Amino acid sequence: MLVLRALGLGDLLTAVPALRAVRRALPGRRITLAAPAALAPLAGLTGAVDDVLPARGLRPLPPTGPLDLAVNLHGRGPRSHRVLRALRPRRLLAFAHPRVPDVAGPPFDPPHGGEEHEVARWCRMLAAYGFDPDPDDLDLPVPDRSSTSAPPTGPDRPARAPGAVVVHPGAGSPARRWPPERFARVAAALRADGARVVVTGGPDETAAAARVTALAGLDPRDDLSGRTDPLDLAALVAHARLVICGDTGIGHLATAYRTPSVLLFGPTPPAVWGPPPGRAAHRVLWAGRRGDPHGREPDPGLLEISAADVLDAARAALDSEGGHDETSARRRDRGRGLSRLAPVRGAARPGHLGRLR
Repeated sequence: MLVLRALGLGDLLTAVPALRAVRRALPGRRITLAAPAALAPLAGLTGAVDDVLPARGLRPLPPTGPLDLAVNLHGRGPRSHRVLRALRPRRLLAFAHPRVPDVAGPPFDPPHGGEEHEVARWCRMLAAYGFDPDPDDLDLPVPDRSSTSAPPTGPDRPARAPGAVVVHPGAGSPARRWPPERFARVAAALRADGARVVVTGGPDETAAAARVTALAGLDPRDDLSGRTDPLDLAALVAHARLVICGDTGIGHLATAYRTPSVLLFGPTPPAVWGPPPGRAAHRVLWAGRRGDPHGREPDPGLLEISAADVLDAARAALDSEGGHDETSARRRDRGRGLSRLAPVRGAARPGHLGRLR
């Protein structure tokens, strides 16, 4: 059988409960996930996938041979339906779409109206077909990087950084990218508080990461951008004290490992793409209004979030954990003079920002 979810890191991680529901219901089937090849190691961590068919977006998939079942966890259709239909599966599980009348699935929009979390959406679809997904089944095992053949440090591999604050300035679209200069202000202040700060990013995000590193006055060796494979990144997040990022995949890794995080949302509501309810370690900042997630400039709502807001949230997260009194004391001794963020109540509910600048 084949499951289509040919999207990004966050998309894979929000589909984990749905994938595991398929695995539990069909334990004897070989499950192939059509997804970007780079995500294959993380797909393996889910325990729900046997192999990955390299795919990105809605390009035609190569022939797979006889296919008894295809599951569309990619989109509402009709294009994603047609990509799978081209493989001639005996049965296709997907949301209903008027242009594909022979798919008798549930409607894409939730029956209650309003916002629906991405995790809940795909669980609802599978539940309509008789599966029993658990929307809270998001946790991943921590990869053991000590067993890899590659050295743990060196010019091509980052040093391990347990207990670090991970700052990730990148995001998939410009609309979701908070300015590097603001990330740098936050990173510099936390470093002055006594925290170790590392900066991450993919191969196409090295310029932004280098800018944050330089402006914050961090050790260049703590710029890990372009040097972490997916399992490195997973292990880094799993052992971090805190993750600070925008609406992007590494935030979903923080959810999967229950690592405290400060998440900056702009055009997309956190009720759809933020941490699901009950994940109390995550602090979500959002101006409270939608925008264009594919915009070519940072979303105006995202820009309403100041460095002071993020720093307040980060310090509150660090102060709330046990065993890190030295950092908290050093921060209190200096004072800060920053405006406080109006409380964000609940990880998945919209939080409105107060006294922004």
